[in-house]
Amino acid sequence: MNLSRMLAERASTGRPVRIGQIGAGKFGTMFLSQCRVTRGMHLVGLADLLPARARERLTGVQWPEEQIDAASIDEAFRTGKTWVTDDARALIEDPRIEVIIEATGDPAAGIRHALAAIDAGKHVVMVNVEGDALAGPLIAKRATMKGVVYSMAWGDQPALIAEHVDWARTCGFKVVAAGKGTRYMPTYHQSNPDTVWEILNKYLNITDRSHINPKMFNSFIDGTKSGIEMTAVCNATGLEAQTNGLSFPPASRFEHAEVCKPREHGGVLEKAGVTEVTSSVYRDGTDVPHHLAMGTYVVIESDSAYAQQCFAEYNMLPDKTGRYASLYRPTHMIGLELGVSVASAVLRREPTGTPVCFNSDVVATAKKALRKSEILDGEGGFCVWGKQMPARVSLDGGYLPLGLAHNVRLKVDVAEGQQLKWSDVEIDPTDDAYRFRREMEVMFGRPNTP
Repeated sequence: MNLSRMLAERASTGRPVRIGQIGAGKFGTMFLSQCRVTRGMHLVGLADLLPARARERLTGVQWPEEQIDAASIDEAFRTGKTWVTDDARALIEDPRIEVIIEATGDPAAGIRHALAAIDAGKHVVMVNVEGDALAGPLIAKRATMKGVVYSMAWGDQPALIAEHVDWARTCGFKVVAAGKGTRYMPTYHQSNPDTVWEILNKYLNITDRSHINPKMFNSFIDGTKSGIEMTAVCNATGLEAQTNGLSFPPASRFEHAEVCKPREHGGVLEKAGVTEVTSSVYRDGTDVPHHLAMGTYVVIESDSAYAQQCFAEYNMLPDKTGRYASLYRPTHMIGLELGVSVASAVLRREPTGTPVCFNSDVVATAKKALRKSEILDGEGGFCVWGKQMPARVSLDGGYLPLGLAHNVRLKVDVAEGQQLKWSDVEIDPTDDAYRFRREMEVMFGRPNTP
């Protein structure tokens, strides 16, 4: 663990890590709060569609006004200040910037920005897990070909889970399951931006809604974000999605080895080597004590009797048989921890997780009965939620990825709970995100054109 020393060395020699950030939403703002006080980092530029809002976010996390008044990118480099702009391309194309943080949350924009940054020879930290779930394996391949790093975002749960998996394998354990906790009830799949407050008000004390995007928050409630994040985990680790997706079993942080093991041994999983998300709520609506709603976990297995004895001796939270054990992280700090990815990408040239395969996909699934000619509104909206499923099932079924289920028109009626297909919607074949996704399917899966 020497990243802080490496950053300090860069600072002492007048060569801080030079960063360009695109997007000043919640995640991006959390990083801004820490970047200012991290020795060895210089946020050269912050690009957002609404620069005035971006400045508000900066001042809201205690950036001095004089620090964000750079009139140009050249002045930012010369003075050590930060340039706020709506021109993301200017950050991407400036050869002095070393790493781009993509934090827009828009999958099409994320793919576009990541590819442009890679072509410009820059490392990319992809906060935009939506874009990663849609086409991350091919973006990562492009980065490798260019000799730059394409990294998942440390502090977000997928990167932390990928680290759990890597830890387990490095120690010689078999990974049975990995995932996170969330708040889940089966009815949440129908939640929309209008009704999400009924759920949020039960467990979050949100007094000021002005900084809350209900559509974004709803994607965490309706199951979509869990599907997206577990897809990113599968594609970064080689774990698999379960055939029927996530089942969200209730479990306390101490019960994961008992619950998240194969059914043949008394658990809920169809097999070992998969992702699962556990619920902080029982199906009757009561809270699970000591739940893992903000945390991450891994369940491991060893065929060594001695290792199994150690599971108990060292309080590795084994199941009743002693065959399985678990390790968990109780929480995650999202953008507050993102500096680990930035430093690792630039100083070690090593990602904090990156896609290596196409094992999992997120498929648009109808929240309600949809009618021909309706316009889909994408993640967290009124029309669809994202269901995780094996990539091979998605390809064989011709299913529509959630990341492309936005601003497209239905050609047919779709029943509630049904997975949408490419053939159900009008897709512009010249759209860059569409073409890139199809290219990824050919390279990592198999051709499956309409």
